[in-house]
Amino acid sequence: MVHVMRTVAVVMAMRAEARPFIAALDAQPVSPPGRLPCEWFVADGLDHRVVIAVNGVDSRHGVDLVGTEPAVLNTSAMIGAFGPDLVVSAGTAGGWQRAGASVGDVYVSWPHVVRHDRRIDIDGLRDYGIGRHAVWPGATALAAHLGARLAVVTTGNALDESDTDREWILALDGEVKEMEAAAVAWVCELHDTPFVAVKTITDLVDHPTPTGEQFLANLRTASDRLAAVLPEVIAHSVNAV
Repeated sequence: MVHVMRTVAVVMAMRAEARPFIAALDAQPVSPPGRLPCEWFVADGLDHRVVIAVNGVDSRHGVDLVGTEPAVLNTSAMIGAFGPDLVVSAGTAGGWQRAGASVGDVYVSWPHVVRHDRRIDIDGLRDYGIGRHAVWPGATALAAHLGARLAVVTTGNALDESDTDREWILALDGEVKEMEAAAVAWVCELHDTPFVAVKTITDLVDHPTPTGEQFLANLRTASDRLAAVLPEVIAHSVNAV
């Protein structure tokens, strides 16, 4: 029998989110092709490989490349290079008190991820804008294994929530708000690669404290929580994909 090494790729936007996980796996840097700003790390186990693909740093502003465009670039190049069996969009996110979220909670996307700010009010284009990209069927078992909550993850390119965003998010049943998952899912869909998002909560969108203040205050806590749970995501997933 030919032995097949399973490859799970974890796509992340921020260095602070990724750093504890990279250290926990002792993942080693590898160079992405060409002049891509992405930062890639690889850790090989006995029967699996973990690829951690971080979006990288903006050369002009010196900040993490958050948002959908860097996520598309990073994910597309990474899938081409490694051909993973599963892609995990991992990172921190916002939640809502109305939905019972607390800082540090872990969520797994289900049954799809959506976009709440790509609003194109034309027949056909409306549904394209929202996306509704399907999630890996193993997500429900993964959430049970982690003791995590299942929720619709919704993606937009702004940290705050406008009144229009709020209306769309409610209509789309969104309970987790972040800036990359739907973009990663779209690329995975193009490549027929299973996708799931795993997010930890840094801020409560409907809390009176400004979102940016909550995010900065809780980023370390949420990132450490993410680093603690991601090895369990990998251990469970390599036996399921």
